[in-house]
Amino acid sequence: MNDSITDSVDIVVVGAGVTGLYAVHKLRGLGYRVRGFERGEDVGGVWYWNRYPGARCDVESVDYSYSFDEELQQQWDWSEKYATQPEIMRYLRHVADRFDLRRSYTFGTSVTSAELDERTLRWTVRTDGGEVVSARFCVYAVGCLSSAHVPDVPGVAEFGGATYHTGAWPHEGVDFTGLRVGVIGTGSSGIQAIPLIAEQAAHLTVFQRSANYSIPAGNAPLDEETRGRQKAGYAERRRLSRLSGGGSPHTGHPSRTFEVSEEERRAAFEERWELGGVLYSKTFPDQLTDRAANDAARAFWEEKVRALVDDPGSADLLVPTDHPIGTKRIVTDSHYYETFNRDDVRLVSLRGNAIERVDGGGVLLADGTRVELDAIVFATGFDAMTGAIDRIDVRGRGGRRLKDVWSEGPRTYLGLGTDGFPNLFNLTGPGSPSVMANVVLCAEQHGDWLAECLSHIDEYGYRGIEASAEAVEEWVGECRDRAAATLFPAADSWYLGANIPGKPRVFMPFIGGFGVYGDIIAGVADSGYKGFDLLTR
Repeated sequence: MNDSITDSVDIVVVGAGVTGLYAVHKLRGLGYRVRGFERGEDVGGVWYWNRYPGARCDVESVDYSYSFDEELQQQWDWSEKYATQPEIMRYLRHVADRFDLRRSYTFGTSVTSAELDERTLRWTVRTDGGEVVSARFCVYAVGCLSSAHVPDVPGVAEFGGATYHTGAWPHEGVDFTGLRVGVIGTGSSGIQAIPLIAEQAAHLTVFQRSANYSIPAGNAPLDEETRGRQKAGYAERRRLSRLSGGGSPHTGHPSRTFEVSEEERRAAFEERWELGGVLYSKTFPDQLTDRAANDAARAFWEEKVRALVDDPGSADLLVPTDHPIGTKRIVTDSHYYETFNRDDVRLVSLRGNAIERVDGGGVLLADGTRVELDAIVFATGFDAMTGAIDRIDVRGRGGRRLKDVWSEGPRTYLGLGTDGFPNLFNLTGPGSPSVMANVVLCAEQHGDWLAECLSHIDEYGYRGIEASAEAVEEWVGECRDRAAATLFPAADSWYLGANIPGKPRVFMPFIGGFGVYGDIIAGVADSGYKGFDLLTR
């Protein structure tokens, strides 16, 4: 063994979010020696970093939870329909404590590189803490939304006030009382944070690059009776979730949009509006494939939103005109639109009047307008899907860098493996449902598949597994063709990397649905891992 190696294990898991925690639990339970690394100081992943005001999950709490342990399901009590960040963190910490997961992790430590030894098929993993770990398998659970994107705005360094990013929020919180605050960006984090910042700030200016569709959460506390009913029905709820497109038990209308009367159509839209959040995009089965059907959903949404906004001019700016509804993730909000009825909130559209620069006292717009500010919040999202793994120097066969192999877009088989990178797995990332579904169930789906795969390898004495180049090419085409058959490519969304300058415009998730994907990967396992090469030397 190389003298520089400080530890030798079976598996390295990178990340201690929802996916990483389950992978450690599952793989450790099979007897593997597992080392986990997490750049944060605790478990939580995206929920560790995203502590901005109003941070809340857009999947119902009862569904955004692990299903693998019945006692955990029955004993944990969620306080409300859509849990906030602090409650989700309490839950993940509880899971880590209950299953003693922290002992497998080194926190406050980033993996900087992973290099394949082609002779042994082992990975040499290096960290910023100086550790050099040899591992038979390398498992990335780094998250799709964990690499914060700060746009290159001239003069930010000159600003005399404080600047924040919603994806790296101070753990001690921020008090905006009496301050003039600017929020740049109206994606999910901006839409969730803006109402609460407005309540504190002396004045809030919202700089909107592009309007997004958002639907009130319809959030409510959960009482004992509701929780008891949910827990009693968990088995059926999970069964339906695993069959669904998005990993939740709700099913849309069985008919296509224009196969029903206008009265029935409006009733269906109203029901989904009341349900709240992202599921509105799945009211009818043709809503994301047929433009006329999408227009009907959009018209109902616009009618609802305009009724919430007093000023027609503001409403005009808040209604998107550049993408079909649902082709960017619909945001789940709490009184977002009503916030623009306040006298101390101003909405500035950056379309045609972009931010020219930031100086010591505020923001200068292209038309010469100057907005005086004491604090700036960047709600500008993430280098999604690939940004977190791109930060790691991963080198496979022939020293090829994964970042280079993915330079024109992520290339995977099933979202799990890439040719030229044996014994390396990327969980709940590009090429899988990931951000299109309930990531907790996605984590279990991938973790269970991986555990079965590694058990198969060991049972038959293989040294490793590697996706074939042909299988990767076919899966990339499959993902591309499925997306092309929908309206999703019509939006400049982070699903395609369109928010990152210079990033190739490729639709990165598998769009065919959580249940369909589960059947596909189960079929691959049942076939003896068709599309993978099982390595003997």
